[in-house]
Amino acid sequence: MQLTIDHETVYRYDATVSHSTQYLRLTPPQSSHQRIISWQLELPVAASESTDAYGNILHVLTLDTPHSEIRLRAHGVVETSDDWAAEAEMLPPPVFLRGSTLTEPDDAIRALATSHAAAIAADAEAGLAALMLAVADAMPYTGGVTQAETSASAALALGAGVCQDHSHVFIAACRSLGLPARYVSGYLLSDRDTHVASHAWAEVHAGGRWLGFDISNRMRPDRHHLKLAVGLDYTDASPVRGVRRGGGSEALQAHARVTEADQQ
Repeated sequence: MQLTIDHETVYRYDATVSHSTQYLRLTPPQSSHQRIISWQLELPVAASESTDAYGNILHVLTLDTPHSEIRLRAHGVVETSDDWAAEAEMLPPPVFLRGSTLTEPDDAIRALATSHAAAIAADAEAGLAALMLAVADAMPYTGGVTQAETSASAALALGAGVCQDHSHVFIAACRSLGLPARYVSGYLLSDRDTHVASHAWAEVHAGGRWLGFDISNRMRPDRHHLKLAVGLDYTDASPVRGVRRGGGSEALQAHARVTEADQQ
């Protein structure tokens, strides 16, 4: 399957920004699952390119002249398959046992994980799939009720959230059972209006390999999913994060569109 992606992010400020730095994980890696046919970043100025600690492609955009708007666009065509087996790994799986502020388990998350521990021990894939469904049942997909900084425990207590929250709760539960788990940012081709094209899911290391779980859609990631970055949580894998000096209040507009290339 060939996916066409067009992702635009615009920051506008009510006062002048004197300096800003944006960290962009907007370039998908090449793997057995995804072959990059074309990909381009349109940025205000040239950005430096490197690889971050998790192996993600990282661009750092620095604006050191006064500005009141930042417009970023990533677009391209990627061929995807259902083969997730041969992805390059920079870090050993135990790194993803480390906790983070957004994925610290509380008693409720530990209880949820423990209720599925025996099933996961007997059959990791089936048990983790059941845990995925339990998380989705406990917190139906609901936009606008959480923020980027909402923790897994807070989202589960609220009983609602979006893909970021679902992934954080699932990751926290898996780590509480001693299973390495990581956050994945990316894109999803979907005909469901409730789920945006910019997406997140989780991966768990079990049985000697990484297994993906798209909690919000109650499914295993397939050719409809395109991976951008991985990390301990959202802060490590967010497509766009930045810091600035000045600017006052900020207004953010982001839109991602994913379609099949042959439908263009």
